[in-house]
Amino acid sequence: MRRLLSVGDRVLFDEVEHQVVALTGPRVRLVAEDGTPSVVLLTHLVGSEGFMILDAAGSAPNAGTRTLADLLLDDMPSEVAARAREWERHVVEVETGLPPGAEPGTRPRPEFDPQLRTVRQREAAKAAELSLTGDPISSRTVKRMRERYRAQGLRGLVDGRTRRPVSRHGRTDERVIAALREALGAETSRSTGTAERLHRRVEAILAERHGAGEVTMPSRTTFYRLVNSLSAGKHTLGAATTRRSAANRPEGPFTATWAARPGQQVQIDSTPLDVMAVFDDGHARRVELTAAVDVATRTLCAVILTPTSTKAVDASLLLARMLVPEPMRPGWAETMAMSRSLLPHRRLADIDARMEHAAAKPVIVPESITVDRGAIYESATFRRSCELLGISLQPARPDTPTDKGIIERTLQSVNTLFCQHVAGYTGRAASHRGRDVEAEACWSLAQLQELLEEWVIAGWQTRPHSELTGPDTGRPLSPNEMFAVLVAAAGYVPVMLTGTDYIELLPATWRTINDYGVRIERRTYDAQALNPLRRQHSGVHAQNGKWEIRYDPYDLSQVWIRNHHDLHASRAEDDKQRGEFIRAVWTHLPMVSAPFADFTWRHARRRAAADPTIGRVDETAIARTLDELLTRAGQGPTEAPADADDRRVAARTRAAAEARPPVPLAETADDGLDDDPDDEQTLELTDGHEDNVKDEELATVIPFGVFDAHAEARRWP
Repeated sequence: MRRLLSVGDRVLFDEVEHQVVALTGPRVRLVAEDGTPSVVLLTHLVGSEGFMILDAAGSAPNAGTRTLADLLLDDMPSEVAARAREWERHVVEVETGLPPGAEPGTRPRPEFDPQLRTVRQREAAKAAELSLTGDPISSRTVKRMRERYRAQGLRGLVDGRTRRPVSRHGRTDERVIAALREALGAETSRSTGTAERLHRRVEAILAERHGAGEVTMPSRTTFYRLVNSLSAGKHTLGAATTRRSAANRPEGPFTATWAARPGQQVQIDSTPLDVMAVFDDGHARRVELTAAVDVATRTLCAVILTPTSTKAVDASLLLARMLVPEPMRPGWAETMAMSRSLLPHRRLADIDARMEHAAAKPVIVPESITVDRGAIYESATFRRSCELLGISLQPARPDTPTDKGIIERTLQSVNTLFCQHVAGYTGRAASHRGRDVEAEACWSLAQLQELLEEWVIAGWQTRPHSELTGPDTGRPLSPNEMFAVLVAAAGYVPVMLTGTDYIELLPATWRTINDYGVRIERRTYDAQALNPLRRQHSGVHAQNGKWEIRYDPYDLSQVWIRNHHDLHASRAEDDKQRGEFIRAVWTHLPMVSAPFADFTWRHARRRAAADPTIGRVDETAIARTLDELLTRAGQGPTEAPADADDRRVAARTRAAAEARPPVPLAETADDGLDDDPDDEQTLELTDGHEDNVKDEELATVIPFGVFDAHAEARRWP
């Protein structure tokens, strides 16, 4: 296609043929066929509507502003393209006297010689020539093809019937298409139906919008074809879960979640585990898994199993477990120790000998955490915990699972790589479940928790991950290997999580300290250390003088009361920002033989209120009912049968207590309730039992914890 305008060229300007006789700077001098001269700017000439170079140095006429796409017919059927190129050869011969590609010096045939014949005569000659092939062609058709070639180029010679826009909906009324789209959109949140239900819904929409019988519905076959076409990729007639997941997919392109250093971004989520745990009542039930994954290294920072739906305190406990090293357990292989792994252990061990007993899983301090908008993650308890630990909380956008796609995929991997190998595996859906899964289940919640933690260290942390690529070798790295690589590049500054910090992560409530202590949900807590604070104003005017109380929903035997009166003194002494905690125990604790949670207490209250043999339902009556419930339901299914609800509540209570991981408690003020001089010879264990150690020397206990960055800095020159 020529892009050069030269003197002597014939051009089409204002629908009249002109010849270029002179080019002077930006001006072009033209002479029309009738001899009328004119001078125009070159930009005006080239930009005018219909401008075309008709003839120059014997070459075929071409549109000066036509693009290469106008000359290509790659998107046309081969026979249509061949027909258009054949017409081009005839049209060019009519225009110039010579067909395209004629050898230099070739003389035009007499019937097409422009010097001997007019355009109309040449058109009639070409029509007569084409009619001899058996397909009658009129001179008017040849003229029309010439005009189309001038205006549109080669694509103008394409059969117009093949250039008509093809609708994938055929000749179906657009009102039917609009109604069907509306019906398909309404199916997203409904249970999956059939195309017949869609047909009835579309008929109802058309009758409501346009009146009954005003719009003709297509045939059933055509309608079903339209349903398949318009619902492609939406799973309208497929699985409801897949349909809702596809509807939640963002409209824009996906952006990969990326982090350059450990802890820069951590994602947390909860999901039912595809394994059944056996509870004390003999029944097997599914439990819930809450996990945190580090985006940069894909490390499973912490995992927690709960017998019921995850609570805000469970999410806070997950944060606490992330900030302490995982201790080696009895029976674990030595290869699972941090000292035998690729983690940067030697330097940490030189700083503190406690790392010698840690398992091969890095301690990652999160900078930001991405969570969904579930109630537990939007609770004040979890938000306050993140604020206390200096963590930025990033809620995912509503109905946008891709904002935390890494934890979603990680939880699926846990079910695939771990759960399917555990007795009591349920499968990912009811259609994948075995015949008698409950009979296969044999692990308690505490045992499942330990198995899962062992698998995380021995399996997940050492397994190459396809998304973790080594910067030097390009091979997939395991989470532990990636952590070692990033620590070498970005550094590592851990922090210390103390027992007081753990109490700060617990839920809070505000109460008045009376003569009898504090009252929470008809439970009374008291301690000798509360004597100076009874009937006193806490100094917190925003809470009308009430006192801040922290409690563990899974262990209501004790609470921690903040001493706000020591707040200003402690600030003046050593710049502490908050007062110390006073531990207070439940006054009726000796009446209860087993640990209990908040849901256990509420169940006992309902039982006591419904028992006609109990007169006044006070705290003592509830405590007696609670003890009777836990004692009877905890005897096992072979003993005298207890109420099914009692067994279920008691089983969940005991499972929650056994599965609670050891977390260091704060050094709080003495409650002063027990004045027995033998207390100095009694050691309180984590499960609530007591062992006499009068004549035995206790071994040195090295508690686990993450290191204080300031203390670490002071150790190094």
